[in-house]
Amino acid sequence: MRRIISALLISISSTLVLAQGVQPTDLADGAPDRHVVVRGDTLWGIAAKFLKDPYRWGELWKLNAEEIKNPQRIYPGQVIVLDRSGKEPRVKLETIVEQRHEYVEPLRKGIPSIRPQDIEPFLSEPRVLDKAGLEEAPRVVALQDDRVIAGAGDQIFTTEVKAGGPRLWQLFRQGKALLDPDTGETLGHEAVFLGTARLTKTGNPSSFLIVTSKQEIVRDDRLLVAPPQDVPSYIPRAPSKKIGARILSIYSGVNFGGPQSVITLNRGKADGLEPGHVFAVDLAGAEVTNRFEGEKSNYKLPDARNGLLFVFRVFDRVSYALVMNAVRPVVVGDTVRTP
Repeated sequence: MRRIISALLISISSTLVLAQGVQPTDLADGAPDRHVVVRGDTLWGIAAKFLKDPYRWGELWKLNAEEIKNPQRIYPGQVIVLDRSGKEPRVKLETIVEQRHEYVEPLRKGIPSIRPQDIEPFLSEPRVLDKAGLEEAPRVVALQDDRVIAGAGDQIFTTEVKAGGPRLWQLFRQGKALLDPDTGETLGHEAVFLGTARLTKTGNPSSFLIVTSKQEIVRDDRLLVAPPQDVPSYIPRAPSKKIGARILSIYSGVNFGGPQSVITLNRGKADGLEPGHVFAVDLAGAEVTNRFEGEKSNYKLPDARNGLLFVFRVFDRVSYALVMNAVRPVVVGDTVRTP
């Protein structure tokens, strides 16, 4: 009987929400009443257990905009409970009384938004710069023993680096220009990641030891300070306004991608994008021809949702996102939008 009443309440709530032009919060099929957080969980993974659209996790928590940007931490061992008693379902943490223990390990870490291993290399490797940004960076002028190429363990010499700066740097080479598919405008230049190097001597020239190398390093390659590699922890959410974008590229230079592929969008911070934003990627409607009574007509079928993207790194004019799910392959040029 309680389930019937709850179902009626949810139905009535859904009707009211739709009347106000806001989508109801749809629970996933078989949504659990409670979930114990374990190591390896992610906010996205937990949200998908409870919701058909995981990006609406903040709504299920009843968080305001500021709390979504700076979410409360969720830790392994906590219990998330689904409360269906109100007009709209919501989740909350269940209080558990535990015996006090002494821990030698560092304080436990909150769970991340998405799996760190899926994006860690991309938090530092892809860089989008204006042309001047790379040209002003220290430049390799000579290699150890007057070699033509260098790799891990070799020494390189560069234009002047001032004393007192960071010790860890990254090696890059200017890559292709990122062109907006709609306007043809250059949005930036993607720098090709070559490896990492440690500063050993400042001055003119300065000296570096190559620590790791993914490609051969040659004269005229550039160095940039290595950024922190913190894995973002934001509650997945849709942008607060309607934003449309196109897929500029799929990392590694392929034309097709799927779940866990990293893609580049032609929108960035200047357009209102933030880490944690989720976009729907659309499958372009097919163009079909229909013959009826001797006459031929052409039709463009409507676009349909193909999957969801999670934005994890944002530059001024472009952004990087992870494909969370997709029914069909994601293709360069596909349109994405606020879901």
